[in-house]
Amino acid sequence: MRRRARLLVLAGLALLPVGCGGLLPPPAPPPALYRLSPANIAREGGAPLQLQLLVEAPTAPAAIDTTRIALSRGPTSVDYFADAAWTDRAPRLVHALIAEALESAGRIEAVARDTLELRADALLLSDLRHFEAEYHGGGPPAIRIEIDCRLVKMPERSIIATRSFAAEVAAGTNETAAIVDGFNEASHEILRQIAPWAAASLAGVAR
Repeated sequence: MRRRARLLVLAGLALLPVGCGGLLPPPAPPPALYRLSPANIAREGGAPLQLQLLVEAPTAPAAIDTTRIALSRGPTSVDYFADAAWTDRAPRLVHALIAEALESAGRIEAVARDTLELRADALLLSDLRHFEAEYHGGGPPAIRIEIDCRLVKMPERSIIATRSFAAEVAAGTNETAAIVDGFNEASHEILRQIAPWAAASLAGVAR
């Protein structure tokens, strides 16, 4: 009797129309992907410093070491936009932007990222402290980016200089595209400071 009942149930399931959606809910649509654009760094005049600089990827807290776009509604909370994501993890996006900014400035002979082929005279190490949209009440968020940088002389591994860079930019609207534009603007503000600081700090290290 049990076998007959089971066969009847299976037969009934087989007769269900294919278009009914089955027993599982439809998958959620993939998030829209966003990336940051390189900063427009004016090329500086004069001969470049005769040294090779290796730019290492920033470290970051787990909350922002992700492809998800982080948001905060208070000092102890972190959340994420549900329908949007970065094309890569946030520290890797920042890593590429820093290296591109230093290359564009033209003040250092060779700039590279995470490569064993470069005999580095100095390292640029960094910690990405903040990379989120902060909501302080009603209205659009403020984009907050903060990064601590250290220049290290090789092979001694002695610290040449340290500096913290921070920017906060109000998003124009609460739309995702406007919020990403705010991330772009804040990151460009920081990159335009990192390039001249690195060149000035490394001037005494150049061969």
